[in-house]
Amino acid sequence: MPLFQTIQFNETTKILIWEITESFDELYSCVTLKEKTQKRLDGMKSQMHQRAFLSVRMLIQEMGFTDKDLHYDEFGKPYFDCHNYISITHSYHFAAIIISHETVGIDMELQREKIQRIADKFTDFECDYLNPSSTEEYIKKLTVIWGAKEAIFKIRNEKGISFKDHINVDNFSLEETQTHASLHFDDLIKDFDVHYQEIKSDNFDGKFTLVYAFEK
Repeated sequence: MPLFQTIQFNETTKILIWEITESFDELYSCVTLKEKTQKRLDGMKSQMHQRAFLSVRMLIQEMGFTDKDLHYDEFGKPYFDCHNYISITHSYHFAAIIISHETVGIDMELQREKIQRIADKFTDFECDYLNPSSTEEYIKKLTVIWGAKEAIFKIRNEKGISFKDHINVDNFSLEETQTHASLHFDDLIKDFDVHYQEIKSDNFDGKFTLVYAFEK
């Protein structure tokens, strides 16, 4: 089974990444789903989405949980009936989860040129340090920024939050692996530690960016 990588971030936080190489049938045969989850799986039109969905169940099994332990609140945020927080992401041929005693969010994105075309939809504060003329760096930094904002949104999960207007990601270097971000929404101000790294598989083309955030 292709458990691609395990990152033990600290004593109470672990990230698991699954490389999705199995067929739907291979994954399906390895998990036991509750009725509600089965209905959700049956409603998915894309087999890639189905395989990613099942890969997440493989990951939680790796952590000693089962599908029966995983629930979703009214906003679609996953949770366990215990002291562990969980966040989930998948992108093309990868799925990943982060489980922690701390409040966390995770995102994984394929680095793509098209992100340049939508940069103005989710960046404002960050334009002070971004350099669009350095194309490769620009794409990578935009992907980190998007991932950070997605991870933070997964933590707060509040209606009305704008990536562009309400979440600011501090300047950072691609040579490092950490930065800071903040959420300014209504009367709420929250700070976050953001961690990022590049993921590359020998089995698939393209590079991915993994980002996870902790609420301070």
